[in-house]
Amino acid sequence: MSKTLLKISVVYFMLGISFGLYMSLTHIFTLTSVHVHINLLGWMSLALIGVFYHLYPSLEKTGLAKWHFWLHNIGLPVMMIAIALAILGVSPVFFPIATAGGAATLIGIFCFGFNILMNLDKRTA
Repeated sequence: MSKTLLKISVVYFMLGISFGLYMSLTHIFTLTSVHVHINLLGWMSLALIGVFYHLYPSLEKTGLAKWHFWLHNIGLPVMMIAIALAILGVSPVFFPIATAGGAATLIGIFCFGFNILMNLDKRTA
């Protein structure tokens, strides 16, 4: 799972930086929050988590790690796409969809946090 998280994080990195360059070239910064979330929750968070699981491979075998992986990787794209569509005024229905994606991501991150807090001391690398 650690290698998969690292690969996914690099995809988010490429998307986030490309998105930032697009905004810079067009001088349209309406979707800055999407750019920031892609870089923080996609690139940085998943890269750090991938490194963490690489250093402590027994932790990635837990149920909490699996829940985190799926909730984070389903919730984040849903949240990012819905935020973009809501900000662009496509439909107000995308605000609650963004909230649902954010809630899934948050629950996933809490799974990661609880996994580390509950299991790090009793597992070795």
